[in-house]
Amino acid sequence: MTYIMVDIEADGPIPGDYSMVCFGAVVVEPALGQTFYGRLKPISDRWLPEALQVSGFSRNETLEFDDPQTVMQQFADWIVQVNEVHRPMFVSDNNGFDWQFINWYFHHFLGQNPFGHSSHNLGSLYKGVVKDMFATFKYLRRTRHTHNPVDDARGNAEALLQIQAKHGFKINFT
Repeated sequence: MTYIMVDIEADGPIPGDYSMVCFGAVVVEPALGQTFYGRLKPISDRWLPEALQVSGFSRNETLEFDDPQTVMQQFADWIVQVNEVHRPMFVSDNNGFDWQFINWYFHHFLGQNPFGHSSHNLGSLYKGVVKDMFATFKYLRRTRHTHNPVDDARGNAEALLQIQAKHGFKINFT
């Protein structure tokens, strides 16, 4: 199974009413060398300045980003390229947020989601591994959390690899 760590930035709390601004993905493997980055033009006239500010982009900048359908097709093609055997597995720090946007955009623009209907939450996984509902994995990141989604996905992938190394967590790399 190919684990793909994903992070997204958005200009509001839900897809459809608001837009995914950009996202990054990293294949979880020791080299962390396979990455994807997409910037998407808004799909809605609605946006929250405080949400958009997290991404570091202005509204005018996002209006010049790429067509969402094109970006989602490029992402789907990349997923096929890095995942040759089994269905890929979506993992993120906050899959309740990240998953809803990626899933919605895939279904809305391409009619299907290459990840299927499942995702994993890195924080919940770590809590289970260490048996502590108050534990955080964030100290395991090496890459600084910058809100650049590739940096953030890479840091989270580093944390997952550390969980594997320190706690004997089974991950099959394909």
